[in-house]
Amino acid sequence: MSDILQRILSVKAEEVAAARQHTSQAMLEAQIAQQGPTRDFVGAIRARHARQHPAIIAEIKKASPSKGVIREDFEPASIAASYASAGAACLSVLTDAPFFQGSPDYLKAARQACDLPVLRKDFLVDAYQVYEARAMGADCILLIAAALSLAQMQDMERLAHQLGMAVLVEVHNGDELTAALQLSTPLIGINNRNLRTFEVSLDTTLDLLARIPADRIVVTESGILQAADVALMQQHQVHTYLVGEAFMRQPDPGVALQALFGNFNA
Repeated sequence: MSDILQRILSVKAEEVAAARQHTSQAMLEAQIAQQGPTRDFVGAIRARHARQHPAIIAEIKKASPSKGVIREDFEPASIAASYASAGAACLSVLTDAPFFQGSPDYLKAARQACDLPVLRKDFLVDAYQVYEARAMGADCILLIAAALSLAQMQDMERLAHQLGMAVLVEVHNGDELTAALQLSTPLIGINNRNLRTFEVSLDTTLDLLARIPADRIVVTESGILQAADVALMQQHQVHTYLVGEAFMRQPDPGVALQALFGNFNA
């Protein structure tokens, strides 16, 4: 595990302890009871595939630990609306504050601005955060195999499904993939960013493809920056993409999405 990931997970543990002092699990469950139904994250992706369109999980991200602030003019609601009009299948919203300058309020604003399902993009280390995700309106959670044991992932997946949320499990290597495939979720995210060096290589996705059963949906994450990257993935039958930085650096993220993937009707 990289130093940066260890530092993030340590901070997350402290965050959870502090959050519990402020908002009990029972209080979160009461908030969840007031939420409307979740939106079908997996179904939205499959619907794009059925139309032979790429399924894009468009990310709303202000900053990152390695790049600093990515977008100064940051309005989650307008970004979400732009993505939705451009044909994104789903949204991914950073809710981590210390490292990515995210916020649960950004997720709420983005979800209210459109009808797309939304992934809570954060580092989950405790079941409390799964309740937290549902209470803030998330339709899907992220489980990072590098940060969790198989038992933890299974427990959190079970809870997420009980609460009506989908699960995207993220891997970076073969050992993590072996664990991830023991979950029931069809969504297997392959992060092309090395968590130790922060270098990005699309070979990370390509090298793992042969080990992934046909009934799973491969989501390639990080490093999709130009048309050639999309073409490479399409050649290998990868049609689901989580993309953020390439869009966040452009004046209109939705226009950037269409420029990268083509202008198609959602």
